[in-house]
Amino acid sequence: MKTLNKNKIDKFKNSLLGRVVLPDDNDYDEVRQIWNGMHDKRPALIARCSGVADVIASVNFARENNILISVRGGGHNVAGSASNDDGLMIDLSPMKGIRVDSINRTVHAQGGVTWGELDRETQVFGLVAPGGVISTTGIAGLTLGGGIGWVRNKYGLTIDSLLSVDIVTADGNFLTASENQNPDLFWALRGGGGNFGIVTSFEYRLHPVGPTVSLCAPFYPAESAKEILPVWRDFMASAPDEISSNASFWTIPPVPDFPEELHGRRVLILITVHSGSVEEGEKLMKPLREIKTPLLMDLSSPMPWTVLQSFLDPFFPKATQLYYFKSKYLNVMNDDAIDTIMEKACNPPEPMILVAIWQFGGAIRRVDESKTAFYGRQNTYLLSVDAIWNNPSNNEKVISYAREFLDVLEPFSEGGTYVNFPGFGEEGENLVKAAYGENYKRLSEIKAKYDPGNLFHLNQNIKPKM
Repeated sequence: MKTLNKNKIDKFKNSLLGRVVLPDDNDYDEVRQIWNGMHDKRPALIARCSGVADVIASVNFARENNILISVRGGGHNVAGSASNDDGLMIDLSPMKGIRVDSINRTVHAQGGVTWGELDRETQVFGLVAPGGVISTTGIAGLTLGGGIGWVRNKYGLTIDSLLSVDIVTADGNFLTASENQNPDLFWALRGGGGNFGIVTSFEYRLHPVGPTVSLCAPFYPAESAKEILPVWRDFMASAPDEISSNASFWTIPPVPDFPEELHGRRVLILITVHSGSVEEGEKLMKPLREIKTPLLMDLSSPMPWTVLQSFLDPFFPKATQLYYFKSKYLNVMNDDAIDTIMEKACNPPEPMILVAIWQFGGAIRRVDESKTAFYGRQNTYLLSVDAIWNNPSNNEKVISYAREFLDVLEPFSEGGTYVNFPGFGEEGENLVKAAYGENYKRLSEIKAKYDPGNLFHLNQNIKPKM
């Protein structure tokens, strides 16, 4: 960033109701910290926005002074795009307003809200907006990238329940986008990421889920995956929409929550959720608990929706671990694919590497690929290598493992990736074009309309059509 004189910075600070945090401030290191411990970036300024007016002032200040912008909602993005070096971090995390309309089953939530905070408010009325699977994830980043979670087969992606957004665009204008207002922008925001502006508020349609749902979570030995995965595959192929499931390879950590004799054991967990009645869910999902006996463990149980949503939180702490999430869509789960997956998933270079196979069905696949910017609905699976470790000396080994894992899956994939699990986006434009497929051309045209100078480019960047 070019050097700004003190007068300009002071004028900017005075223009905000929120606070501008500078490197000399005592809480600078705390405020700049994002979730992924791999990223240690140092913005020159952090604008802690209190509302829309602060966001507009921040965008105008950055544009007029040619300052690099990054945007933080929940700060959970694994690629680290919420922060930057020597630029302006526009921080929405103080913007926590939530308003539930229980009669019309909608909710408005500001851009700094997390899924745990949103669930807390909507579950008072037994309602949910389809979100992610970690409660500390921000609603903004997850939604703009598409959003996959535990009710995806019943209610689709997060964007399929998005009704409207309020957004500040690159020219500092405030717009509302919906099916009826700025529909081209609304189309692009449903999966196109942070390319088109800063979303200050989201409006979602809510659905009746909870307060208690049924979780099925049998733990099988990872080496039994050859036997387990075909049964899971066939079960999910005919399962009702109320059931969504991940087949996940994981290592049981040495913590008191798990039996000591299982510590360090590599396992395959069929994490499956039924979003209807608890009794029906337990009955329907029972076959997944009986594929092979005896089980190593079984955490199947009815539980409150809010507990389910925070179930995995302890294993994804902020700042204390290193994360690298990379993904690829798969279309087949035949014997060759299972053998290939097992060879890598059973032998990770770091024990806490999670390999998750997300099954897509039901409501996700009933939406045409051209309906929203998100591209990949018609795939049957998304495989994500969620690399988690804490020793920086192993960075190269772990990251190479994740990349090589996805490379060997090429024969079972027609290409594409989930933009919320992009690694570091190191393939640049090639990754983005692959992620958006036939929708990329239209996205590039809309980018040129709303951000022709590519002000918002610290993301999985869609370049404006020239």
